[in-house]
Amino acid sequence: MSNQNLSSFIWSVADLLRGNFRHYEFEKIILPFTVLRRLDCVMAPTKAAVLAEYESKKALGDAAHAFLLKKSGLEFYNTFPMDIQTLLGDSANVKQNLINYVASFSENVRDIFDKFKFQNYIDALDANNLLYLVIQKFSTIDMSPQAVSNVQMGYLFEELIRKFAEDSNQTAGEHFTPREVIRLMVNVLFAADEEALTVPGIVRTIYDPTSGTGGILSVAEDRGMELNPRARFVVYGQELNPDTYAICKADMLIKGQDIANIICGNTLSEDGLPDKKFDYMMSNPPFGVEWKNVQDFVTTEHQQRGYSGRFGPGLPRVSDGSLLFLLHLVSKMRPVSEGGSRIGIILNGSPLFTGGAESGESNIRRYLLENDLVEAIIALPTDMFYNTGISTYIWILSNHKAAERKGKVQLINGADFYQKMRKSLGSKRKELSQDHIEQITKLYGDFKTTEHSLIFDNEDFGYSTITVERPLKLKFEISPEKLALVDDSKPLQKLGASGLASLKTALATFPAGKVWMDRKAFEKDLKSACSAAGVALAAAQEKAVVGIFGEHHDEAVVCTDKKENVESNPDLRDTENVPLKDDIHAYFKREVLPHVPDAWIDHDKTKVGYEIPFNRHFYKYMPPRSLEEIDADLKTVTAEIVALLGEVAK
Repeated sequence: MSNQNLSSFIWSVADLLRGNFRHYEFEKIILPFTVLRRLDCVMAPTKAAVLAEYESKKALGDAAHAFLLKKSGLEFYNTFPMDIQTLLGDSANVKQNLINYVASFSENVRDIFDKFKFQNYIDALDANNLLYLVIQKFSTIDMSPQAVSNVQMGYLFEELIRKFAEDSNQTAGEHFTPREVIRLMVNVLFAADEEALTVPGIVRTIYDPTSGTGGILSVAEDRGMELNPRARFVVYGQELNPDTYAICKADMLIKGQDIANIICGNTLSEDGLPDKKFDYMMSNPPFGVEWKNVQDFVTTEHQQRGYSGRFGPGLPRVSDGSLLFLLHLVSKMRPVSEGGSRIGIILNGSPLFTGGAESGESNIRRYLLENDLVEAIIALPTDMFYNTGISTYIWILSNHKAAERKGKVQLINGADFYQKMRKSLGSKRKELSQDHIEQITKLYGDFKTTEHSLIFDNEDFGYSTITVERPLKLKFEISPEKLALVDDSKPLQKLGASGLASLKTALATFPAGKVWMDRKAFEKDLKSACSAAGVALAAAQEKAVVGIFGEHHDEAVVCTDKKENVESNPDLRDTENVPLKDDIHAYFKREVLPHVPDAWIDHDKTKVGYEIPFNRHFYKYMPPRSLEEIDADLKTVTAEIVALLGEVAK
């Protein structure tokens, strides 16, 4: 039976389930049964030997585990005397026998079925009189390694996952990355190492901290085997969701991987592989998902461990944790002396530019760029994912760049490389063809400036945010409107009713229309008037009066403090972002002083920031249509409306 036919046959089990189960439940029944049947067929040749060994060694308890593994010749075993075929021979007890069969697997396999919550669905199938029929359907399929190789089995499992993702968008967006996007990321990631990857017998590790159903790991392993069938790729992953963790672990088990390398848990709060470094790392973390639930863990690691931990460079705002996953991956890079590492991660647009200078996001970008880790960023078309149509980007990082890429970042605009799908899947309306993948990969490999590829120095994305100050110049006038504000001032309310009345009496002594253009002169007259009215103002209260009656005026005298230092006007304070490659003083003289000659820079407030304004660099100006063209269109539409109204009038 071909892979396609086998996939269709297994998928036909869904016909038995319709009406009794919801669509999103199909995979929770069909996938574990597919895994069970595969394991059943794989264990068949050594089943008798394992059972005999179990009978002779079961008194050893846990110590029997090693003997049973050796007899099975696999990474797992089962000690129940029945199999899928013989379960059908005892129809009256099929439910209990199936439960006992699953419970008799070695712990690493039991974990998969536990995470699938398989027993719940066994109960549900039995309650609907479907359990026997489903087992019977699977029993007719030969899924032995001789009939279906590990590679074919991997493709089969991937095909089933894809079908479930398409059939039920409930999980597609969260856990299923479009395969053509993964192929592009893997192609670019491996492109720089293709020569090294062809060495016979080479061993490479691949890691995904948000492994979902294992799609990225599977595609990366498959692509590596295409490049070098004699290589060995060892995959590692961690996944938070128990259901998708079970699918991923089952997929890796079916492909012959060590499933101890697949961890269940939250990568940010409990790194399941804390001491591991990897050759290749890939991830598609959730877009725009807050990390408030792990904030205490992450913040504590940041504060206590600093750069010796994962989050030393900074913490992004709590509303989007995607940059935390990127920092996590960077912490897993092998030292260059051990061959270095390469990273591919899919992010939305926010990590490119969110956050001003010295914010958490900016500091993370600064760390990545100043350490020359960012190799390329590829813009994908919109409408590529199942649950969102937003712009997305593949970041490629490396700590062992090729000589010509050192100190450089390549931006590739792949937004125009797509074809429309015949049928939309949720928000996914576009896809990459193999030609598109090859074209974008070639743009990366050529490393040239073209319409779709731009090369920048790392420093091009850095800037200094300077604070531009202007002198405080205040004009004072006692107007009725401002006098009415005195009663509402909290510092002045502390004078009490009689004190407020005395203050207003003092202010009323000033001639109508009198204007002060010098703060010191106003303060002197204010003190004299208050003294005559019998009211004493504290420093805070005098400041409140100045705040009420003073307003900026360009012709007023510059205000100075007690040391005669010029005071700045906070209302006129402004900031400018100066490119790192530009001299701050030259920029200030050229761009600021011609407009505000009395301005100066407060150097104590200068901050360094980094952002990657991707779209700005690829922006193409589209001139507006001429008035004549617009007018002609309006006349045409007007004529059509008049004609339609004429027909209605008839």
